[in-house]
Formats: sequence, C-alpha cells, structure tokens
Amino acid sequence: MKLARFSTGISHEVHAGLPDGRWVPLSLIPGYEEPVRLVDLLVPDHRPELEAQVAALADRAVELDLGDAATIAQGPVWGAGLNYRKHSQDLLTEQPKSGPGSYLRPDNALIGNGGVIELPRQSERVTAEAELGLVIGTECKNVRRDEWLSVVVGVAAVLDMTAEDVIRENPRYIPWAKGFDTFCSVGPQLVTVDEITDFATIQVSTVRNGEVMSSAPVSDMLYDLGYLVEYFTAGRTIAPGTVICTGTPGAAVISAGDSVRAVVEGVGTLVHTVKQAP
Repeated sequence: MKLARFSTGISHEVHAGLPDGRWVPLSLIPGYEEPVRLVDLLVPDHRPELEAQVAALADRAVELDLGDAATIAQGPVWGAGLNYRKHSQDLLTEQPKSGPGSYLRPDNALIGNGGVIELPRQSERVTAEAELGLVIGTECKNVRRDEWLSVVVGVAAVLDMTAEDVIRENPRYIPWAKGFDTFCSVGPQLVTVDEITDFATIQVSTVRNGEVMSSAPVSDMLYDLGYLVEYFTAGRTIAPGTVICTGTPGAAVISAGDSVRAVVEGVGTLVHTVKQAP
C-alpha cells in the first residue's frame, strides 16, 4: 500500500495509491474525512478493510503529481551518520566502530517534495544526501535486531542536508549542522513494507543536476536495518510515526541554482531546487 499527503490549500489530505499510479482521497471513505497520521491508517486490524474500500473507489481516483506531496514525517526524525562503507571518505574521517553517528532532527527542518532548499548564511559548504527512511508503526522500546520488521510499517525516501564545514570543524555540532530550515525532506510517499521484496538490493542514489554523485545498495551499509532499529530503540520509547534515516552512500555539495534528487529504488524520488537564504 502507498500513502501520501497532498495540500488542499488550507491543510493536507491523505490519499492512497492504486497500482496504476492514480490516487484515491481517503476523505471519500466514511470515518476518514479528517486528516490523520499515516501510521494510524495502517493498524493491522483495520488495514484490510481500508484497502478494500480504496479499491472500491477506483472509479473516483485522481491523477496527482508526487512532486507536490507534503512530507510524510509526522513524528520525530532520527538519523544515522556514516553508515555506508564509503561515506566516511566525504568527511575525511574514520567510520565509527561502536555504532553509527546519530542525531535528532528538529521539525523546522522539514519540507515537502518540490520545496526549495535554502542555503544558510552560517555555512559555506552544504551537502545533500539521499537516504532510505524507516517509518515506525507502533510504540516500541528495546526491539531486538531480528524483530525489526515487527515495528517498521513502511519506508520512504529521504533527502538530508548538512552544513558540512561545521561538522569538519567539530563533529559534536551534528544536530546544529543539520537543524537549519529546509534541511530535510521525507517522502514523497509511504510505501508499506509488504511492498518491498528485498531490502538489501534497494539502490539509494544522490543526484545533482542530473549526475549521479553517489549510489549504493542497502546491503552496503555497515550497520544493517535491524541493527539500526535495535540501536535507536535501545533504552528509549519510540513513538509511532518516528522516522529513522539510515545513512547515505555519499553526499553532494550543493550550490544556489542546483537541482538535487534523492532516488530510492522502488520507494520514491524527492526533487528539490536550491537557493541562497536571504
């Protein structure tokens, strides 16, 4: 199942995707008229009925452009740093050996697909990084590595920005360097995990101005998806809707006027332009 949020002008309306690429507004279904969190729609007890209702409304489906989709992030956004085997070369540093780098993203950083990335005056070197995002579907804590799929309800593409010069100055500044406005995009849709046949082969690519700057499959991660879920739920309660960003195969330095994409095979593509902040 695929879910996305589209603007109504005053708020956002949730739509469910059909196999042919069209979208059914959930507001057509009794009981779903008001906007809700995407993860709340995927409760196992109710999901089969919802899917049947969406299929029955195929004749009322509409064509929509995912380039206009809002962020699907509706909870905290955690990030794993330096998790692909070659990404540490971008920062001329060694990969961490006791676990991935980590940070918690502030809400102000989130933008929808197609939104403009603003380069802050406080940084002279900003990078963009494509990632796979895991969407937590149920409240959880201390999840075992081999049980990660029991709490992850879906996946999404992520485009993550970093004030890289700040990180090079002092790696303790990671949250500050990633917390600028417009520095994170999650979407353009949530794809439920049952739609993914093999997580390891998903290709993640950072593309700048049409050129692939870095690309690698999920299997090239140092810490795999199960490890990351175990790591981020260790000793803390994670709420439904939380997104865990799983790291990037490589970063692209971006400048005003650039176009940058996060391409996550079989999951989605985020497309953004870049400008200098006022």
